[in-house]
Amino acid sequence: MSARVGRFLAVDLGATSGRVMSAEVGPGTLRMSAVHRFPNEPVYLWNGGRTAMHWDLPALFAQVCAGLAAASRDGGAVTSAGVDSWAVDYGLLRGGTLLGLPYHYRDDRCARGADVVHAAMDQSEVFARNGLQFLAFNTMFQLAADGLLDVADAALLVPDLVGYWLTGRLGTERTNASTTGLLGVDGRWDTALESAIGVPAGLFPALAEPGDDLGGVLPDLAVRTGIATDLRVTTVASHDTASAVVAVPMAAESAAYVSCGTWALVGVELERHVLTAQAESANFTNEVGADGRIRFLRNVMGLWLLSESVRHWERDGPRVDLEDLLERAAACPPPAAVFDADDPRFVAPGDVPERIRGWYAERGLPAPRERVETTRAIVESLAAGFARGVTQAAELSGVPVATVHLVGGGARNRLLCQLVADRLGMPVVAGPVEATAVGNVLVQARAHGVLHGDVDALRGTMASALPTERYAPRVTARRT
Repeated sequence: MSARVGRFLAVDLGATSGRVMSAEVGPGTLRMSAVHRFPNEPVYLWNGGRTAMHWDLPALFAQVCAGLAAASRDGGAVTSAGVDSWAVDYGLLRGGTLLGLPYHYRDDRCARGADVVHAAMDQSEVFARNGLQFLAFNTMFQLAADGLLDVADAALLVPDLVGYWLTGRLGTERTNASTTGLLGVDGRWDTALESAIGVPAGLFPALAEPGDDLGGVLPDLAVRTGIATDLRVTTVASHDTASAVVAVPMAAESAAYVSCGTWALVGVELERHVLTAQAESANFTNEVGADGRIRFLRNVMGLWLLSESVRHWERDGPRVDLEDLLERAAACPPPAAVFDADDPRFVAPGDVPERIRGWYAERGLPAPRERVETTRAIVESLAAGFARGVTQAAELSGVPVATVHLVGGGARNRLLCQLVADRLGMPVVAGPVEATAVGNVLVQARAHGVLHGDVDALRGTMASALPTERYAPRVTARRT
């Protein structure tokens, strides 16, 4: 390996699965491979009054260690590792020890927390302070419903908790902190808001920036797990969407992005917040990205609708071949109408196909009945939601969008990519699929002097190494 190429590990924890990826990175060079993949399933625990939904973070951490150990064994020096994950969820600690399994953002306690917050401060004032769209599962709402705040002395978001267990170092990475609702638009913790909703000041540790050196892996942990004793941990843009946006191969063109996984984040990258009444009404959010960029976006239901439908079908039958199902859906006539993919009924796990049928029945519309029809309706409805989000992002931000970059797992879905292009009447550039892991390692590579420049420079340097596919709009297709 030349001196201009370094080896970096991306720990990428998604809401349904996790992975440890190994990447050789240098100017114009990106060779990435999966070291370890593992599922991420919620656990349901009786808490004396109800069954609550949690993340099994200790089990996930064991899988992370297994992946880092495997990378340590397969030869070649590793410069560092970085951790990213989904946003908003956290673990509470006292004296450095975790106080129970972190709650899952789909747990139904979130609605109670939103009521508590809005009794203290209306949503318009909250938006003016933090710039975030209303989502009932944001960290601030979860904290307002948490019964352990008077016991805890620290809170760590998921990637920060994993980093703490790896290195013993506390910190709150900025891009993920911006999703909590407690970080003001001035970039500092909003202590007045914390006080108003009953969150102790200083509950979250000091802010860390993408590219900070978190330290080496704890020696005792390295010995017990087989992780290389000299492995360093580097903070990255630890909100997975923030890392994914780093990897969006946007050049100088006016472009929007769709980071599509379990959720889809649809928006544009800006230099400053958009805090207008129109942005609040449209439920757009301003989250911090790498280099202080603002990710002006809207959360849209993503591949969760499809993956949860598949899980439901597989409970009562054999494994579903998703690739074959999507091919047949592409040949299926589109539904008479698309459904609202953001309807709250679709958030919780369960029988999503039946809920879709219920949505159509309530409106007297013909509902999809069998799997292929349901799949086509899901993909059409997601494409409509993505197209609507792109259009709104352009109007609200003033960015004249001419191209859409669709990254993440959704980039594999050819039908989805084509339908988004058709509805918008503009090209869709799909890929990279592993955008979050790519953005993760690019930030590490810059921190360690392998790459240089701002986010735009990183994109320009790596553009030729990122696999993409272009979808042109079909002129006969329906558009939004």
